[in-house]
This record gives sequence, structure tokens and C-alpha cells, in this order.
Amino acid sequence: MFDKYTPPFTINYKGHEISVEKEQGNLIYRRTCEYETIEKILLEADGDFLINPIEPVNLPKPITSFLLIDFERPVMISPGSKQKIYLTFPVEMGIFITGKKGEHELIDILTLNRSKYTLYGDPNRGMICRYWKSEIFTSYPNLDTRYEGDIELDIINDTNHWMEVKKSVFNAFGMKIYYGTDRTSMRAFMRIINRHLAETGFMTYTTTPELRRSMEVYTARKIMLSSIKGIMEHGI
Repeated sequence: MFDKYTPPFTINYKGHEISVEKEQGNLIYRRTCEYETIEKILLEADGDFLINPIEPVNLPKPITSFLLIDFERPVMISPGSKQKIYLTFPVEMGIFITGKKGEHELIDILTLNRSKYTLYGDPNRGMICRYWKSEIFTSYPNLDTRYEGDIELDIINDTNHWMEVKKSVFNAFGMKIYYGTDRTSMRAFMRIINRHLAETGFMTYTTTPELRRSMEVYTARKIMLSSIKGIMEHGI
């Protein structure tokens, strides 16, 4: 599914279809799924198409850059220690067209998951987050990459107490997604400062032939940022 395609082509998956046809010097992009059909005419366009996983905070519309992952079961971490767990995250797919100079332009976004949002914190000071509930794994989980990816999460407890962790909040501006034939993945950390405060962020994979770096939507927007980290100040 995640790959580069040269028009004309048609992709079918789980009742969904993506196709690009050539018509009088133009390209016709069409996506059909259970609930809608989208068709776009790309005037005098020529180039390949790239489909890859992107930051999962764009649908049904981009109202927040934060993803909250709610743990199915809380985890406990001992004082001053660092532990690794695996979480899942919802996959969103970006469809890009490549230009003559190698640049990529996003033309469509889709997902096979239902999107849900939640409020992290109190109504006055909290923030809206894309919501996802995840089981906790102690080793890499075998997932259907059309629906879910995995986050390899290092939890660092900088306190002198046992800490219970029930959730993690991540900022999409720092996400670095990698994908292969059977894996869609990110590496992240969560540094616990106290019972109510933690910092989260992402790390870069060592480049390997098995995993490719995704084209990032938020990086492509070139928005000036003060920070790409997530600050959890309303509890962990």
C-alpha cells in the first residue's frame, strides 16, 4: 500500500479504491470508499504519486496538533529508571504528487479508523487532542499497518517515587514516522518530572533499507515553531 506509483494505476483495499487516470494531458485522481467519492482534476500534471503514513491528527479536519494515547492498562515505573514499552497509534495516509524538481505536494488524506477527539486537562486550561486507546506491549506488536502503527516509547522516571502512567500526549510537529512492508513505526520518549508533569518528544531511526522515512505534512507546512516537544502538565 505505502509506495510510489506511476499513472495510470488503481489500488483496491478493504472496499476502498484509489485510482489515477490520464485524460487529454491531465490527470484524474479518484478515491472511492464506503462513505464518499472524491475526484480531482490535476491540470497538465505529470509525475509519480507517493502514498505514505503521515501524522495522525489531520482528520476529519486539522483542529489540533496533539495526539493523546490512553493506555488500556496503567504502567508503573520505579524511581530513577528508564523502561521501554510499545504503544499503537492510528494510521493516516497522505497521497502526494511529485513535481519535476522532486518536490511533493499533498493532494488527499484518508484513514480506515474513526477519528475521535478529547479534552486533556480542565475546560479552562486544557487542550483538544486526537484520542486513541492503546494496549500496552513489552515487545514489538504484529499490527495491520493499514490501521495501526507502533510507538517504541522510552519512559524515563526522573523522580524519587514509583510513578503510575495512564496516558501520553504527543506533538505532531515533532513526529518522525518510518514505514516498511510490514511496519509503520515511531520512536519516542516520555520524561516524567513529577506526578503531574512530563515531557514527550520523538527520536530519529537509524537509516536502514527496511524502513523509509515518511513525507511529513507538518514539516512541509513550514510553520515557525517555538517547540516540537509535548508538555504534559495536566497529569500522566
